Amino acid sequence: MASPNAPYTVKSNNMNWIKSGVIALVVLSITGCGFYSLKGISIPPEIETVSVAFIENNAPVVAPTLSPTLTDKLRNLFISQTKLNLLEEGGDFDITGQVINYSVAPVGASDNSTASKNRLTITVRMKMVSEKAPNLEFDQRFTQFKDFDANTSLADVEASLIESITDNLAQEVFNKAALNW
Repeated sequence: MASPNAPYTVKSNNMNWIKSGVIALVVLSITGCGFYSLKGISIPPEIETVSVAFIENNAPVVAPTLSPTLTDKLRNLFISQTKLNLLEEGGDFDITGQVINYSVAPVGASDNSTASKNRLTITVRMKMVSEKAPNLEFDQRFTQFKDFDANTSLADVEASLIESITDNLAQEVFNKAALNW
């Protein structure tokens, strides 16, 4: 039976405190430099502001809630996930974009060769310019989709599909801008 005053008990507790202290110092040194963080965000320290212009809907089919929903989600990601200040225009990261495709197409056939699912696909073209970090600029298309039961009317699921797809699109654009993916 071990003695209650056994030295390994004290040493173990001290080692845990030392390990915790070392981990805390490593975390502080990584996050303190401004270019790296635990979230993986890699925005140069000279970038202090971001502007996200209203994303216009130029697709042949227009869903009225799509543009404001996507614009708000992208702005909110920058506000909540970075220390950048949001400007109306002319930010150090200046982001513009447009919806270029909004379409529904059948996918997956059932036994009688009819579609068992439909797919809502949304494509946006997004552009980011930055005078302070021109190496991070991009002009790129982003596409996301969601499938839904072919027996369901688009009108019945459109709001939830737009909600889900815009979550993914906003995250993808944010990742490209803030994580350099």
